[in-house]
Amino acid sequence: MRARVLSGMRPTGALHLGHYHGALKNWVRLQHEYDSFFFVADWHALTTHYADREVIERNVYDMVIDWIAAGLDPDLCTLFIQSRLPEHAELFTLLAMGTPTAWLERVPTHKDQIEHLTDRDLATYGFLGYPLLQAADILIYKAAYVPVGEDQDSHVELTREVARRFNHLYGRSPRFEADVAAALAKLPPGQQELLERQRREFGQDGNADALGNGEALIRQNAGRHGFTAEDGEVLLGHLKGTGRAVLHEPQALHTEVTRLPGLDGQKMSKSYGNAIEMREEPAQVEAKIRRMPTDPQRVRRSDAGDPARCTVWQFHKVYSDAATQQWASTGCTTAGIGCLDCKQPVIDAILREQQPWRDRAERYLANPKQVHWIVEMGTERARTVARQTMKDVRDVMGLAY
Repeated sequence: MRARVLSGMRPTGALHLGHYHGALKNWVRLQHEYDSFFFVADWHALTTHYADREVIERNVYDMVIDWIAAGLDPDLCTLFIQSRLPEHAELFTLLAMGTPTAWLERVPTHKDQIEHLTDRDLATYGFLGYPLLQAADILIYKAAYVPVGEDQDSHVELTREVARRFNHLYGRSPRFEADVAAALAKLPPGQQELLERQRREFGQDGNADALGNGEALIRQNAGRHGFTAEDGEVLLGHLKGTGRAVLHEPQALHTEVTRLPGLDGQKMSKSYGNAIEMREEPAQVEAKIRRMPTDPQRVRRSDAGDPARCTVWQFHKVYSDAATQQWASTGCTTAGIGCLDCKQPVIDAILREQQPWRDRAERYLANPKQVHWIVEMGTERARTVARQTMKDVRDVMGLAY
């Protein structure tokens, strides 16, 4: 059984090249390696844009079309909409009962967005709680990995802390010791002793290797000797000293991320007016790149330039091969080529990249119901997993009456 990966994206409308190179490109690859769940985080969009109800539906489906156009295959991954699954909200509410407020206030992106989104009223419970909602999104699917950039590590670490606290509070049922003994009895004798040794080394010395070895031992027994998934959860809790692992602690999956700046050198963002949309018309793409600022010290065509001062060079590093990069660098530093000459290979490369996206999107733009059907099927697959997790959560919290 493949490990599960989960990630989501806020529906802010049609996606741009920064979204593709920063996340989508990795998602397309991950769907072939993991049991991949990708969701439209429409509730998250409301934490900062709660008054923009007129455009949210269009934004949702525009984004899903971009996902499919980029190469996400509904037969290989599960695509769904967060708000169609009230289980997310239920888990968020239950986790909120035992999560300290200080944990949410210390998330770096919380302070960062307050400082930068000065045109938004962010003094809301929803904005304060969005990291916990994000934790619920991950934990409800028992995801093993969350693909993130290093700047998002704090969100995954908060999710791990929330899961650890929940398991500590609710994982020790009155029958826990008996359940541990029964699960241990299903392991070969040598492995029982080995697991106990790993548990002692982790508990007494905090040995991370011992924890990893113990987790690997439990995983390798899945399906053997009548060893069930529930047995595995009980022994994971026993190994970590938390009780039954009702909620699984995910790991951050650091994938290679390509940083593509906006047309002005800042972060690419539609709100900054410096983005190229994934399916933007070729004439608009060409016009935007031709207007891109270049090395400010290259005033005349005969002036030598420095690629390090030019935003176009950042695009060359993403889109051009070594030979083209050498041509552009040499031409710039010797004034052998003009800035428009330098931009043309970038224009050509972006248009080549975009053409398959436009072609794939066309069939869904012509038949919107097909997009709705894909999302409905994915949402139902996700619902099956979410409902089972919530059943486990209600059971251990004493709410299954």
